[in-house]
Amino acid sequence: MDLVYPPAIGAARLLFAAFGLQLVVEGAEHVPRRGPALLVSNHVSYLDFVFVGLAARHSKRYVRFLTRYDVWHSPAGPFMTGMQHIPVDRAAPAAAYLAARAALNRGEVVGIFPEAGVSRSFAVRSLMPGAVALSDETGAPIVPMALWGPQRIATAGLPVSLRRGRPISIEVGAPLRLAGDVVTASRALGARLQQLVEGLQRRHPDQPSIGTWAPWHPAHLGGQAPTAAQALADADLPRWAVQPSPGPFFR
Repeated sequence: MDLVYPPAIGAARLLFAAFGLQLVVEGAEHVPRRGPALLVSNHVSYLDFVFVGLAARHSKRYVRFLTRYDVWHSPAGPFMTGMQHIPVDRAAPAAAYLAARAALNRGEVVGIFPEAGVSRSFAVRSLMPGAVALSDETGAPIVPMALWGPQRIATAGLPVSLRRGRPISIEVGAPLRLAGDVVTASRALGARLQQLVEGLQRRHPDQPSIGTWAPWHPAHLGGQAPTAAQALADADLPRWAVQPSPGPFFR
């Protein structure tokens, strides 16, 4: 029985209402109403897990997120345990993988940010292969998701902004069954996530004005965020992360 999750969701809704966030969710029906699933999202801010979790409420599902283990050493630790989230030690990720596999085998929805950190370029960076491996081993479908807008509130390298009325866009794509080896499938997943997030970025109502400094917007769309290649060079990624295929963002 989930005793912690419902009040946590209620508190998040009240907080978002207090800040006048304009939430738009597309494709929420793609989250299965029953059975295991992997919600796999891009990562642009420190608040992303809240928005992914809210997107799943249309299907009345609670998402068990893979999250950095050090959160359990903060005051939020008991709440993380109460919501059955899964701690991840990037130096030794096997325990998190086994816990996520067990949750999927119980029919749970597991949430993963496979970039293993916030993308400073706001383009999808190298992916950890765990999401693809879990889907392959358990048969759980991958439900790709994209978020845009939360980076205007709290993200890596930029000051926190509590300005009211920020528009937040969330898109849930159709479930995927990825073929091929882990590397090939992870690159295909990264391409799909990039397609979803760039679609949101291009049609989002919060666009930078001509001539304004916009470090919260991707460089290839006219912003001043680091390029994907620059951000990749500075990223602290494990050696087993799968780099994107060469293309317009990575050369």
